[in-house]
Amino acid sequence: MSADGFADIAGLVRRRAGIVLTDDKGYLLETRLAPVLAKLGLPSLGALGAKLRASPGEAVERAVVEALTTHESFFFRDGKPFEHLAALLPKLSAARGGQKLRVWSAACSSGQEAYSVAILALDAFGPQAAQRLEVVATDISGEVIAKAKQGVFTQFEVQRGLPIRSLVRHFAQAEGGRWRINDAVRALVRFEERNLLADCGGLGKFDAIFCRNVLIYFDAPTKTRVLEALAKQLVPDGVLYLGAAETVIGLTDRLQPVPGERGVYALAQRRAAA
Repeated sequence: MSADGFADIAGLVRRRAGIVLTDDKGYLLETRLAPVLAKLGLPSLGALGAKLRASPGEAVERAVVEALTTHESFFFRDGKPFEHLAALLPKLSAARGGQKLRVWSAACSSGQEAYSVAILALDAFGPQAAQRLEVVATDISGEVIAKAKQGVFTQFEVQRGLPIRSLVRHFAQAEGGRWRINDAVRALVRFEERNLLADCGGLGKFDAIFCRNVLIYFDAPTKTRVLEALAKQLVPDGVLYLGAAETVIGLTDRLQPVPGERGVYALAQRRAAA
């Protein structure tokens, strides 16, 4: 693959999704873009780069970005953020005086994170969960959003992080040995195709935001841009959950770590009071 071809593809992915592809990611392009080349009838990545440079069209650009976006997710990933939220939900609900809580699962992939939050809400609030909490789940990929909306997961997917009691309580067996999440959980989650680099202000304010294991794919300026956009979406006493390898330190002064918690952030006090 030519340097120009790589630059064309990397430039597109960075512009549309904020993902930085370094020179050593040539193998990734070859593996993930092979189906795109076949679909477009193109002989090589160099030919794809030339097409992107000439007149790609929205459909081609979308196909390339979706193929190169990582969609790794599983239920209750890493455990601790969900333990923190489970303890926080009753406190927030009491503080709101019955006002519905809102949680945003940003870059939600195939929906396991959003459904994990919904399961926590059902465990906390029981039949009244739909009146007490709403989960908004967004992702740049229309393909994974479509999968997430179905709420159907393989045996392998439900075995990754999902407690057996939650599987028995909130899922039913479906065709092909798969599992379908029940309507009570699905009713709490609203899925939308959204790009984190676009204006997400229309989504409104949130009591908690999950944006975990996303920033690791961005360069520093893009991380700052995304973090400051997320800060704008938090209510004054809201919390932001990041991945274990991610931080706000050195990137923005709008957010600060929650003492004693790893990967949990709140609005900086001087910002929250403003």
